[in-house]
Amino acid sequence: MSLERLFRARSVAVVGASANPGKLGHTILKNLIEGGFQGPVYPINRKETEILGLRAYPGLLDVPRDVDLAVVAVPAGAVLAVVQEAIQKKVGAAIIVSGGFREAGNSEGERELVRIVREGGLRLVGPNCQGLAYLPNNLCATWPVQRSRGPIAVISQSGTVAAALADWAARDGLGISCMLALGNKTDVNETEAIDFLANDGETKVIAVYSEGFGDGRGFMQTLKRATAKVPVVLLRGGRTPTGHAAAQTHTKSLAGQYQVFSSLAEANGATVVISIEDLYDSAKSLGTLGKPTGNRFCIVTSSGGAGVLATDAGIEAGLQLASLAEVTSAALRSSLPTYCSIRNPVDLTGDATAEMYETVIRTAARDPNVDSFLVIFGDPIPGAAEAIKRVQRDFSKPLAVAFLGGGEVEAQERKVFAEARIPVFSSSERAARGLGLVARQKGA
Repeated sequence: MSLERLFRARSVAVVGASANPGKLGHTILKNLIEGGFQGPVYPINRKETEILGLRAYPGLLDVPRDVDLAVVAVPAGAVLAVVQEAIQKKVGAAIIVSGGFREAGNSEGERELVRIVREGGLRLVGPNCQGLAYLPNNLCATWPVQRSRGPIAVISQSGTVAAALADWAARDGLGISCMLALGNKTDVNETEAIDFLANDGETKVIAVYSEGFGDGRGFMQTLKRATAKVPVVLLRGGRTPTGHAAAQTHTKSLAGQYQVFSSLAEANGATVVISIEDLYDSAKSLGTLGKPTGNRFCIVTSSGGAGVLATDAGIEAGLQLASLAEVTSAALRSSLPTYCSIRNPVDLTGDATAEMYETVIRTAARDPNVDSFLVIFGDPIPGAAEAIKRVQRDFSKPLAVAFLGGGEVEAQERKVFAEARIPVFSSSERAARGLGLVARQKGA
């Protein structure tokens, strides 16, 4: 059954909506409104007649119009009755935020929930989940509120992991297309979500955190189809025996054999990572950095040490230091102070200015031996973001920025980078790995 009425819902009911700001039902209702959802929103509360300026209804069956999506935030004991009412109302999909099912030892209650949903034809996310934000529809049925729209889709079994990735993307000025927290995955799972998002025309990269998959064969088949259209990055929890046990405690997932999973996922086009930082960096790189024509990169830095670390990380990631053409070297010798090192890495030293960076990049961008740039601002360098904005308007070669050690100036420059949607990495190694990943993905 289609997920259209989940992601592209035209109307939403919040069952368990509350006038109490301390209740989750209040937060979700408020975030739907503040997120800019354009369709009707129906608070469902048996005691209230109005919540946050919206007319409230005693139950789903009392809503006078069709409901595409119901977000359910009531105690576990009341969930089955709400789901049955949603089926009678012909609601298209439900998000069960409520916990208290398999993860809490209530396997029988979850089995009954699954039975009712399957017989009734209702699509369901959860239970025990943090909901959905789908920015192309201005749909924010989760928390915290998501408003920053961008290229990254996040699918996660953990709500905290999903929210962290979305928050980082917002902080960097990149934004998300989707944040989907799956919880116990009784119905909607990673496989279906990946299939939908790879074809939605909005998502440029999909980041997935999971602790286990039900239908492994179906997942791999979907992964192969999806990665022909957009990159998919996977972080799998439970790769160690102790982590495996922890995953089973979290949402009672079947973690499976990690090495087998990892090899199959990579064979079907995915990028497999081992930390949440790598998951975010990889998604950020694949979703924002341009297509390189090769794997030769030029490092421009004000820190010799950061340049050395970037060199090591880049080589380990499959990149090669570009050998600058003699005409490029000659132009740099004539335009830079004599104390600068014009070999790659180009070290501008601690006296570097934003104008010096711009000069180097403009000169080297014309060099056919250079496929991409790693630009390291290793000091307080005012005007750094404006310089990069100017060169990116004129040249199309991929450029990754690392900014570190810049104090208050760095904080201000990062804001300008974020406003311009230019990704910035917190270390030269992370930026180098990002460039290497893009080069490998693009077949450079």
